[in-house]
Amino acid sequence: MKKTLNVFFPLYTTTLLMLLGSGLLTTYVSLRLTAIQVSGALIGAIIAANYIGLVIGGKVGHVLIARVGHIRAYVSCSGIITAAVLGHGLTDLIPLWVVLRLIIGLCMMCQYMVLESWLNDQAASDQRGTVFGFYMAASYLGMALGQVVLMLQDGLGISTLLIIALCFALCLVPIALTTRTHAGHMSPAPMELKFFIGAIPKILAITLVIGMVVGAFYGMAPVYTSQLALSTRQTGLFMALAIFAGLMAQFPLSWLSDRYNRTRLMRLCALLLSVAALPLAVLPHLPFPLLLAIGFAVSLMQFSLYPLVVALANDLIAPERRVSLSACLLMAFGVGACVGPLLVGALMQPLGANILYAFFAVCAAGIAALTRAPKAAGEPAQAQDAPVPHTAMPDSLTSSPLSPALNPAFDEQLIQETMPAPASVNDDHLAAGEEETAFPPQGADPDSDTGLQRAFILLEDDATPGEVAEEEARKKTG
Repeated sequence: MKKTLNVFFPLYTTTLLMLLGSGLLTTYVSLRLTAIQVSGALIGAIIAANYIGLVIGGKVGHVLIARVGHIRAYVSCSGIITAAVLGHGLTDLIPLWVVLRLIIGLCMMCQYMVLESWLNDQAASDQRGTVFGFYMAASYLGMALGQVVLMLQDGLGISTLLIIALCFALCLVPIALTTRTHAGHMSPAPMELKFFIGAIPKILAITLVIGMVVGAFYGMAPVYTSQLALSTRQTGLFMALAIFAGLMAQFPLSWLSDRYNRTRLMRLCALLLSVAALPLAVLPHLPFPLLLAIGFAVSLMQFSLYPLVVALANDLIAPERRVSLSACLLMAFGVGACVGPLLVGALMQPLGANILYAFFAVCAAGIAALTRAPKAAGEPAQAQDAPVPHTAMPDSLTSSPLSPALNPAFDEQLIQETMPAPASVNDDHLAAGEEETAFPPQGADPDSDTGLQRAFILLEDDATPGEVAEEEARKKTG
């Protein structure tokens, strides 16, 4: 374990800093918009734009990585995000904020893909579970620390945006300085959406509803606390405890999921979520300590649902389709995460802040009802190797279509067959007559004649530009 942590420490550090900035930005945007009295519907639209960007980024990321390499892709996306974060401080124009959030979501998905493909390439088969576990912990810990930073701020001024930009700027330093640059490219898993809609429609519907709940929580929970007249520090503490609950829930959940019927366990979690959310949905004012305790309990159940539905879905699907299944579940979750903030934002304006947790209760009741419904015609029975070992994982708002490759429950050979390296990665290099490689070079060619080399020649030999050009021509001709 210590060796694994040392080897992947730069990637884990990058993940933590990136999620720290992302978690802080999401809460900051909601609080800032509430402070300037933007309607709930518009806040929901801005939050949804971020998740739309995440979904689009799943298609764009592998093309970008294949063309320019892991380091260049990550550094360029980090630079764009940093500029977009600072753009929030330059204007309060809402349409521009929508565009900025969409761009940030798209670039962050590309960053997730860089990190996850890199981790997958460097992790040995017997290390995959440990590598994935540390990645999950870094993701949740980063998001929770982002809320802690919010607690230390006096208000919602430009200093908070500067801290967020600082995180996104610093997160590229470990990546840029690492010497482990030979990460191979891997395409996202192909999606057989039509097959899965016919085979497991209830599972996809449940995943979409879970996405609605989680997306609405991240985007609208800060609006809920603002309308309860909580301070920025209280909001930060509420969000930090809720996100930390998501990390705490994973470990007992893994133990229970491997020992009890997963359908019943998911139904129980959904019912408990519905019951736990009712006090926050019905009671307009609660003492702050009680609000924290109930919010923590709600998040324990809320963040248990996605890992359970993933495990249950894998029990129903043959091994050769499981990597494709993961991509479809991520897509369904992402669509739900776009819809959830829009619905809650539209309902908050006429019905008040408590509608957020009423929404959670209704969604949880719907999930429980779907797990009790009779099996749909044609829905497959459990696969022969079911139950698949349960794997603790972050929710899909902090993972990419490449995340199935990190899942230790999947056979590595099956992953390689289902998610092959893009055939077009080396086309440009081969067209130029270069030797084929498994990945494009991440840095400048040390043998190429660059402007810097010309400067050194001029300084060392005191040569004229014409003499330098003659020397270069002589080298080229042999």
